[in-house]
Amino acid sequence: MVRKTDTILAHAGRHPFAHHGVVNPPVLRASTVLYPTMAAMAENLAAYDAGGKRTVYGRRGTPTIHAFEEAFAAIDEAQACFAVPSGIAAFAYVLTALAGAGDHVLISDAAYLPVRRFADTWLRRAGVDVAYYDPRAGGHIAGLMRPTTRLVYVESPASHTFEMQDIPAIAAAAHAGGARVVMDNSWATPLFYRPFDHGVDVAVYSASKYIGGHADLCMGVIAARHELAATLRQCITDHGANVGPDDCWLALRGLRTLGVRLRRHQASGLRLARWLAGQPAVARVLHPGLPGHDDHGLWQRDWLGASGLFSVVLKPATDVALAAMVDGMTVFALGSSWGSYESQILPVHPARDRSVTSWVAEGPVLRLAVGLEDPDDLQADLAAGLARLSAAGDAP
Repeated sequence: MVRKTDTILAHAGRHPFAHHGVVNPPVLRASTVLYPTMAAMAENLAAYDAGGKRTVYGRRGTPTIHAFEEAFAAIDEAQACFAVPSGIAAFAYVLTALAGAGDHVLISDAAYLPVRRFADTWLRRAGVDVAYYDPRAGGHIAGLMRPTTRLVYVESPASHTFEMQDIPAIAAAAHAGGARVVMDNSWATPLFYRPFDHGVDVAVYSASKYIGGHADLCMGVIAARHELAATLRQCITDHGANVGPDDCWLALRGLRTLGVRLRRHQASGLRLARWLAGQPAVARVLHPGLPGHDDHGLWQRDWLGASGLFSVVLKPATDVALAAMVDGMTVFALGSSWGSYESQILPVHPARDRSVTSWVAEGPVLRLAVGLEDPDDLQADLAAGLARLSAAGDAP
């Protein structure tokens, strides 16, 4: 029987009658794991080495961690899933596992800044040839491929500028050249974008965002096709990259409500984006769900929804005026994360982080993470903020 996503979210990774009928998997903390006999130990280790979710040592996972990995794999329709300490750790372990000295890696020029920092330092030190490409390259990325290209890294949408990437076209070109495609799918989650249906080989996520959903978790997730599972798991194990069972328990709790939360984030985000697009102080709203967005058609074609994260480009304003707006917000909080129940606002500077493309804004850029508050209150907070921006700009 094929079940729908909300049902999978509610049931995946739960085995109540293995735990005395308790609904949620218990938090099992462990370092040492004991065995009654040598034969039992050998059987358990062999099953783990074959890819089974067996508890063999605390660093290699406990039943709580395995429950989360099982649940997430079911949601993403992945053959393998690994919980790691953070979103950037997910990227770092994938790149470390799948690229080495002499290999060529292509990374979107609009990628999350810590991704660029890792690539430009640790990957280059390891002998990996890193190059950046226009996030709107699509199938034209074939012209950048080399015989040594092993990975193409996509992030869609870009977390500050919100370009959408034509991932099926990129995947076709990458696979034709013998390369794998790695995607940061944190913005959409598996509910609003199905990476493995569009040619992605490995999807990485910051579980700190929508998956956790409550601003109290730092964790990452790697989801992959079966043929890459052994290599990825060995890299993660060799780096000692274990997560705590308490974090996985929080992530499991977040998964159960992910569907209803994302639908609210989407509805409130779209409402505010449409309203902001009509405000005199706003030059542009960077939200792929709006018809005026350059990549709206691509979003309509491949994505199943939009989360609550987008950016607003203001008309020219002084630093004093911008501070008057941001510092006086009473519902939106100034913060650099997103995906939680509380709304956040953050001034960003996308042009600083480009190397092969240019990005020009008319004025200051604000990234908004729309939370679960009443949208009337959020709109009123933004309206008051824009009024302060204009008043400060008019002041002598």
